[in-house]
Amino acid sequence: MLPFYVLEDSIAVVIDIFRASSSICYGIHNGASAIIPVSTIEECQSFKDKGYLLAAERNGAVVEGFDFGNSPFSYTAEKVQGKTIVLTTTNGTHSIQLSKNAKKVIIGSFLNLSAICNWLTEQNESIVLVCAGWKENFSLEDALYAGAVVEKLQDHFSIYDDGAIASLDLYQYAKADLPRYLKKSSHSERLKKLHIEKDIAFCLKFDILNTIPVLKDGKLIKLDQSNTKPAEVEDFPSELVKSKID
Repeated sequence: MLPFYVLEDSIAVVIDIFRASSSICYGIHNGASAIIPVSTIEECQSFKDKGYLLAAERNGAVVEGFDFGNSPFSYTAEKVQGKTIVLTTTNGTHSIQLSKNAKKVIIGSFLNLSAICNWLTEQNESIVLVCAGWKENFSLEDALYAGAVVEKLQDHFSIYDDGAIASLDLYQYAKADLPRYLKKSSHSERLKKLHIEKDIAFCLKFDILNTIPVLKDGKLIKLDQSNTKPAEVEDFPSELVKSKID
């Protein structure tokens, strides 16, 4: 659906909740210098021997021969602080590449939901919520996040898209127990088969980060929010976040 939207005059919020956008937000928050999103495994491999960490995921699993995939637990400060990571995933990094003609591209997750929405409210720009989905198909978790954004922004923006309205209705139906609702999602089932339920639980944590990744010159870096009102969130250290999941 993305080619039907005018991105050049809009801010694109790329959403891949399970797990690329969540891991990107966590990695940038934990001090990664930059994350370079690429579409293919071959592109990622071309950065070998350049001093970068290489991360590749396909169908939920780490691609053999790479440093790690897109589990958020691979993006702790101990592993990524001060490092540049080249990342390719099944859905998320492809969606970032498709959105690169937008006026600005940022990465959204439940982890930084309030920070994203506070910043968007202060921008006088149109917004396109880009749900990565699964191999170009609809996914529940991405639509639910889009609905959460719409709920927070609906008093500040006009909604011109039925997909946004549907996402809002879906989120308001499911938000009382989001983890339980998403147990039925196809991607949750895929990740469970890989025995990484902790990843799912982590990606559904609300507002544990203030950081917003933004695409600049082909790299995802930390957005400068010096002129933005801080989000009303708890900024947990990575050790505390992990203990909450355990």
